[in-house]
Parts: sequence; C-alpha cells; structure tokens
Amino acid sequence: MIFGNVQNLEEYPFLEEQVKECFEYAKEHDLAGYEKGSHEIDGDRLFVNIVEYETVAAEERFWEAHKNYLDVHLMLHGTEQIDLNFIQNMDVKEFVPKDDFLPMDGEKNSSVILRDGDFLICYPSDGHRTAVAVNGSEKIKKAIFKVRI
Repeated sequence: MIFGNVQNLEEYPFLEEQVKECFEYAKEHDLAGYEKGSHEIDGDRLFVNIVEYETVAAEERFWEAHKNYLDVHLMLHGTEQIDLNFIQNMDVKEFVPKDDFLPMDGEKNSSVILRDGDFLICYPSDGHRTAVAVNGSEKIKKAIFKVRI
C-alpha cells in the first residue's frame, strides 16, 4: 500500500505508469462534479468509481481485497479512515471472480485517514476496510480508480 497526497506526487516517481495515469486523469477532470457510479476511462483496463456514503463504526463495515485490479482511493471531499492488514494475516473467504472481491475477517494492523487530496493505493495483498468514521459519521465523496493488473 502507498499513502500520500496529490500535492506531493513528485515524491513517487516509481509508481506504475497506469497509476500515474489515474493522477493525470484526476488533474484533467473535475471528479468532484462526476455523478456517483462507474465511469470508463479505457475499457476494463482502467475506470473510476465515484462513491458517496456516510462513514460508520468499523464494526459495521467489511474487509476486502482484489486480485485483478489495484485500487487507487482518492478523497474528493470529507474524512474517512481506512483500516489495513495484509491478507496473509486475515481469515480469507471465497473469492468472487465476477466482482473481483476477496472477502475476509480479522483485525487491523494499521489505518490511514484520508482527507481531501489524500490517496491510498491498495495492492492485491492489502486487505482494506473502508468507510470507517473518524470523528463521528460524515458524508464523503471519493474516487476509486480500478487499474487492471
């Protein structure tokens, strides 16, 4: 996983070209103005999901990971905690191929707090639990780029 802010992208020259493409797209498009839902960028190779939801207590959320796509979470408005752990530390359930969804249970070993402009890149070994409230429930808007690997 890689956690950072778009103001400091020059510190990440090692990022995969497909990930850099996400940040270029975000710079050239007003994602905050996009409607909720999935928006194609380059077929199933690269697309962005715009989500809006209320953050909640960690106990009300689920753990997930993905095998076919990287997630690039980019906070547009709001504050959200994302809990993290490596999938080898988790109780992994059955993979759902059509949704690229690997459910799991377990405890966090760290977390990050995303604020406007912050990003989190989750790789296949990065279990994550999103939508966790920081200081009470809050409505957030976030872009989640899906990068086929």
